[in-house]
Amino acid sequence: MQSTPAPTPPARRAAAALAAVLLAACCLCAGLFTAPAAKADDWRDKEYWLADSGITKAWEVSKGAGVKVAVIDSGIDAQHPDLKGAVTGGYDASGSGQPDGQKSVGSKPEHGTLVATMLAGRGHQPASASPSPSPGPAGTPPDGVMGVAPEAQLLSVSTWLGSPNPSGKSDQDQIPEAVRWAVDNGAKVINISLGSTTPQWPQSWDAAFLYAEQKDVVIVAAAGNRVGGNTQVGAPATIPGVLTVAGLDRKNTASVDASSQGISIGVAAPAENLVGGLPGGSYAEWAGTSGSTPIVAGVAALIRSKWPDMSAEQVINRIVSTAKDAGAPGKDPLYGYGILNAEAALKADVPEATVNPLGTIAEWIRVHRRGNAAPATQVPSAAPVPSAAPTLPEATVPAAKAPSPRDSAIGAAVVIGFAVLFVAIIAAAAFQLRRASRNPALAREDPDTGVVERVNLSRESQVTDHRPS
Repeated sequence: MQSTPAPTPPARRAAAALAAVLLAACCLCAGLFTAPAAKADDWRDKEYWLADSGITKAWEVSKGAGVKVAVIDSGIDAQHPDLKGAVTGGYDASGSGQPDGQKSVGSKPEHGTLVATMLAGRGHQPASASPSPSPGPAGTPPDGVMGVAPEAQLLSVSTWLGSPNPSGKSDQDQIPEAVRWAVDNGAKVINISLGSTTPQWPQSWDAAFLYAEQKDVVIVAAAGNRVGGNTQVGAPATIPGVLTVAGLDRKNTASVDASSQGISIGVAAPAENLVGGLPGGSYAEWAGTSGSTPIVAGVAALIRSKWPDMSAEQVINRIVSTAKDAGAPGKDPLYGYGILNAEAALKADVPEATVNPLGTIAEWIRVHRRGNAAPATQVPSAAPVPSAAPTLPEATVPAAKAPSPRDSAIGAAVVIGFAVLFVAIIAAAAFQLRRASRNPALAREDPDTGVVERVNLSRESQVTDHRPS
């Protein structure tokens, strides 16, 4: 039984606001249907996405051998029958789990094992067996859940999200710590089936995601679910460069409950009627983009296994450029570039990509964080730095002076002079107009010389002036 979480310190309450929705927003596990007594191959038969998404065909090329995938989640039960030999390392970023990251923690402790089995489940294999790294035709899989990349290695990075963390560590601390550890321990793909109801992310995450980008790591994240409160994609799926996964129903249309929408979506994958393993060795049906994400992360592992030197940008480009277009033509906020096609991602001839089609966190930081300079390092009080001598004289305010009588007299004379001149101009104009008005039809002004001259009019056009003289 889990211990009662300690109250969150006041200084951590703001940070906990995002953590409170990180897990629930991406998983519809509340409706888990478990049946431990059912035969394992019955659960395997429910994995419709293996054929529908082209994964069984992709296995003819690669099964993910030699690639480490970090699962940043609630921890993985490495003793599950379908994960024997799959989990090769781990870390606890929550401060409340086990050092190897294999203790299930948080508000949904089963979540990490569900994700892990869908990503790299190996079915029921003897503990001593190790899958052959040589790809070949897909035969009859063993009992249990087969992951998309059944020969990949998993790193379990446990985080406590969705409820107050007994250790007091918030998501602002756990997520960047988890990402950095995964990168430093050889992960070439990172699966983050977590999300929030806000597109913004803490600035404390910037450096970690930039670090992963610089180290050529593919990060795959869940778009989130409408039923979980996400009407739009939430962080970390909004971070540029992250491959964001939307959810589909059984008809390959955007799931009403299990997928949000947003411009950061890269590709869509199945999100309903999913199955996965639970801690303790049982199985469950579940739904949500939490399950769509390991499907896509598994395909990224297949690609990185087939082409170990391929950059993260090219891996992402292969996945999105081979997706089957859906919804509005081209990229759209429901399906991204389209529906996942694993076979094409592994077999199609795709031009080499020079940039990540989903952007880059480095450029985003340059544009959006440039005004947020890091706080200056404080100088110890024992060694004060003397202030530099001022180089400009101290500013002074000029004293007001009364106007002199001479200045006042000159000003008055100028005003009077202009008034007299104006009156004279008006009088002259009035005289000229009165003179012309005595016979207006008998005079004109020469446009060149200005000389007024008489003009003889015809009898029909003569005008008689009846005005008094």
